Amino acid sequence: MLQIKSFTFNPFSENTYVVYNEFNNAYIIDPGNFTDEENNILKHFIKDNDLKVEHILLTHAHIDHVLGVQWAFDEYQVPVMLHEIEREILDRNPIDAMRFGFQFKAFVGEILYLKEDDVLNLNEDELKVLHLPGHSPGHIAFYNEAQKLIISGDVLFEGSIGRTDLYKGDHAQLLESIRMKMFNLHAETQVFNGHGNPTSIGFERDFNTFFK
Repeated sequence: MLQIKSFTFNPFSENTYVVYNEFNNAYIIDPGNFTDEENNILKHFIKDNDLKVEHILLTHAHIDHVLGVQWAFDEYQVPVMLHEIEREILDRNPIDAMRFGFQFKAFVGEILYLKEDDVLNLNEDELKVLHLPGHSPGHIAFYNEAQKLIISGDVLFEGSIGRTDLYKGDHAQLLESIRMKMFNLHAETQVFNGHGNPTSIGFERDFNTFFK
């Protein structure tokens, strides 16, 4: 059974997740850790729980979600996995960092690509890949049907949706992604998003004003 530990990191208040099971195997999803203190918080949680990090997963590669990706790769020496379309966004991060007034080096390390309907197996637990473009062209989510949970990045928030004014964002495409793929999930599905509080598919389907 999967357990989810969330951390709110960096000046963008981004949610970083460690997903792990009773066999102590784990994924780091969207490592946004930025400072030495945040690095240590993440490192100590993994060490204290005797977790083995299998992969680093990215829902998308906007800079607030990857500030700790090089640290995580260097620390655990496991591949970074994202959608192939999103590689362009990852490679743009040094330019994007300059716009926020700081320097950020391009990621150097092993990358593996994911696509729609791929299934990641953490022992007996499955995470299915859903491609949800709109906020970012190669945005994906990780869905576990058995436990009714989805780690969805910046697609659907509590009472809101992801912004679409960034590079290659598409508002109509984002709404379609949510309607056609997320709102078809079970109403009780918990949504662990990239910023703010978790929510549920049923609540957002009934009350999110972007769909009224």
